[in-house]
Amino acid sequence: MGSGRSALLKGLIREIPDFPKPGIGFKDITPVLADPMGLDAAVTGLAEVAPPDIDVVIGAEARGFLLGPALARELDAGFVLARKPGKLPAETVRAEYALEYGTDALELHTDAVASGARVLVHDDLLATGGTARTLCRLVEQLGGIVAACGFLIELAFLDGRAALAGYDVHALITYDAE
Repeated sequence: MGSGRSALLKGLIREIPDFPKPGIGFKDITPVLADPMGLDAAVTGLAEVAPPDIDVVIGAEARGFLLGPALARELDAGFVLARKPGKLPAETVRAEYALEYGTDALELHTDAVASGARVLVHDDLLATGGTARTLCRLVEQLGGIVAACGFLIELAFLDGRAALAGYDVHALITYDAE
């Protein structure tokens, strides 16, 4: 990714201290989404680092839904929703995971990922890696192949890549310290 694109994106991301709880520095991407050049830089940058022949992009509720569908369109792929328990109407598979500030679970429709489909796991942020690892587990549980994991932001100081060892991981912006 070009340094101009990286600078544009970093300049648009704002940090909200002590949100959602004390000690957390929340990376707010809403200014990226609101800026046409920022939105384009995020989507095209994520598409450029994605491997070829992606069948499906999967994103976690709710922030994975923000760039995920646009990224899927850019890659000529489908988009799959990973939602909180009880939010999907058809039969689902479920996996629990730890967040940097609690625990949660995600579900997919059992027919969301075809066996052998090449999947790009996407979220806006890689922190501890729990959410992304859970998405990988769900994809593989349904017989899909995790081709790569793509993030707008990586908080490298939380070592989320360790949870994704063995997967191809890309982030457009990395923060090395809190």
